[in-house]
Amino acid sequence: MRDDDYDLDVVDPEDARLEQLVAALNPADLEAAIARLPHDLQAAATGVLVQRRTYSDVSQELGIRQPELVRALRRARGIMARLHAGPPEGDHA
Repeated sequence: MRDDDYDLDVVDPEDARLEQLVAALNPADLEAAIARLPHDLQAAATGVLVQRRTYSDVSQELGIRQPELVRALRRARGIMARLHAGPPEGDHA
C-alpha cells in the first residue's frame, strides 16, 4: 500500500517534496524522527508511516476525522523533513 492510498480527496502538490524526504528515511531514522515529534502527532505518524495502516483505520482508532489526520500528517512530515534536511542553503553557521 502506498501512503497516498486513502479515501479522501485531499491533494496538495507542496506535500510531494515532504513525502519524498520522509519516504527516503530508513526505518530506524523514521522511528527516531517520529519520536522527536510533538506528542499529538506521534500516533498519527506511527499509524500511517510506520505501520502502513489506512487513513480511515488510523483516524477511527484516534477518534478524529480524516481531514484532521491529513493535517497532522502534513505537520509531522514537515517537521521530520526539516529535521533531516539540515540548514537552509546559504546558511553556513
